[in-house]
Amino acid sequence: MSKNVINEEYLAQNKPLKMRWIMISFAFVATVLNYVHRLSFNYLTAKGPLHDMIPDDAFGYIASAFFIAYMISNAFSGFAIDKLGTRLGYSLSMAFWTTAGILHALAMTPFQFGIFRFLLGIGEAGNWPAAIKLTSEWFPPKERSTASGIFNSGAAVGAVVAPPLIAWLGINFGWQITFVVIGSLSYLWLAAFWFTYYTPAIAVKESKARIIPPARLLKSRFVTCLTLSKVFMDPVWYFITFWIGRYLADVYGWNLAQIGWFAMFPFIVADFGNILGGIFTQFIISKGVAIPKARKIAVGIFGLTMALSLILGPFLISGPMGALVVLAVAGFSYAAYTANTMAFPADVVPASATASVWGIASVGSGLGGFIFQSVSGVAIKNLSGQFNYTIAYGSVFIGYGILALIGLSIILFALGPLVKDQELQRYADQQNE
Repeated sequence: MSKNVINEEYLAQNKPLKMRWIMISFAFVATVLNYVHRLSFNYLTAKGPLHDMIPDDAFGYIASAFFIAYMISNAFSGFAIDKLGTRLGYSLSMAFWTTAGILHALAMTPFQFGIFRFLLGIGEAGNWPAAIKLTSEWFPPKERSTASGIFNSGAAVGAVVAPPLIAWLGINFGWQITFVVIGSLSYLWLAAFWFTYYTPAIAVKESKARIIPPARLLKSRFVTCLTLSKVFMDPVWYFITFWIGRYLADVYGWNLAQIGWFAMFPFIVADFGNILGGIFTQFIISKGVAIPKARKIAVGIFGLTMALSLILGPFLISGPMGALVVLAVAGFSYAAYTANTMAFPADVVPASATASVWGIASVGSGLGGFIFQSVSGVAIKNLSGQFNYTIAYGSVFIGYGILALIGLSIILFALGPLVKDQELQRYADQQNE
């Protein structure tokens, strides 16, 4: 039996590591900060001087610049984190994206914002591979979907915190100071993480040895299908987070203060999805459902709910509150779906490749974000000009619901079984000999 499998059994059968909740809290806070950085620009451009500087199509292109960088960075960030280790890899990612976030305060044109959003995407891509690796090092298999949901809930918490925080800072201190203040908070996390984090003894050898090259991982059906699914699924969440402010302003005429207080609602609900999605899977596992089957059941339920909420939403929405409810259902379902898919790599590939696999898969996320953010901007500009903003955004809602169905179908029917890939396992074991 391989050492990777032995360690999996050790984690499953022995007392869980005491420090695991402290360690996952670092990933949670990092993800909160990641999203506050990511969304600051979006809300500051919803109304005010930045809105006048950046029209809808330029906003879509700037968002695409972020996702081009996100896609490029994910091609190597996971591999680099597997190579460098969680502590150093996570720290470098945080330092890079924090600095890029502060540099936004210097931008004066849409092109300059595009450059700094590109740099932000390069750094932010490392957060999820690093957090996935941290989770695989500290948590047994049955707890991983819950742990993944906890740290990933930071995305929704960040999206909850961002509207009122950014609105308050922007209104009272201006957009330049807002970028500087938000960036400064991340340096505090960096100091605390650097002096606290360590890889547990049981995972040290597995996390540092037997790195599998990305080219070799791409030969795996699991890796290629997971990557392809994210091309279609993840842009749904990006649309909600990136466009909700402009949607409420364009369709309902809301100002920055209104957006700041009410736009948080879908993300509060999404936070429950992150936690409950993982708990749901852990519950049905405890009732005797095999882990691979339990994960597929969970993603099937939550993925379908997300798709239907967006496809049917335009026919049900009658006002801003109804719109927020539809986005909340979609956000909850996406979060619950993702809490389970984040546990996939540790179920299938050797421990030394978990960050690499999520990084490669997130190339699909960046590609989808790049394509569909641009398409969204162009579609909303053209359809709103020809018809109105209600029809424009409603059409885009339906389009994203269809994308979600495509992504879910790939996971359910093309991904394959969620069990250890013996071919990759043998490759890893041979590298260690």
